[in-house]
Amino acid sequence: MAGRLAALRGRIDDACSRADREPAGVTLLAVSKTFPAEAVQEAYAAGQRCFGESRQQEAAPKIEALPADIEWHFIGGLQRNKARKVVAAFPVIHSVDSLRLAEYLDRVASEEGKRPQIYLEVNIASEASKGGFSPDELVASAAELAALRQVEIAGLMAIPPDDAAAARRWFAATRELRDRLRKESGLALPGLSMGMSADFEDAVLEGSTVVRVGSALFGYRPYPA
Repeated sequence: MAGRLAALRGRIDDACSRADREPAGVTLLAVSKTFPAEAVQEAYAAGQRCFGESRQQEAAPKIEALPADIEWHFIGGLQRNKARKVVAAFPVIHSVDSLRLAEYLDRVASEEGKRPQIYLEVNIASEASKGGFSPDELVASAAELAALRQVEIAGLMAIPPDDAAAARRWFAATRELRDRLRKESGLALPGLSMGMSADFEDAVLEGSTVVRVGSALFGYRPYPA
């Protein structure tokens, strides 16, 4: 585990060097969904502190059992009936796919006394199989998003089409959309959550601040039958 972590961080450092960026500006998010608490503990012992989970029910016992200084990120699809529990347990949420959900989280966070960071999920390639804001919807919703007070809009999240050769193009498009929103809305949008095990170096080259890496760290993911 320590060796795999060191290798991943070395690859991030190399990509940052190529992009003339500081490695400290890129967070390695270890995607621990489907893996047991023991695997998270092993990564924690090797120095990893940020972990991503996609199901609240699966994450809850891990959060309870593991060290309190872990920063948990919610990366799965978020239903309104799970929002309150997710807001209570996760300081960072990467999958806010509509204005309606953002406004609901803002209200829940106020009621719970929390201030989560949220990433706005954008369907950057307008794929029918994926959710998220379309680029046009995001631009049209900018004023309402800027009015939210209890959630902190950390930036944009995108998953490009499943074509490694074209991934960098879509990462660049996400960054350009973020920059346009900054200029037109006044939202700070400091973060870009993009890049996974197969393409995170291209994402770093295009400005990613959070790379979500699972299989390259933990190995084969044991999905239930």
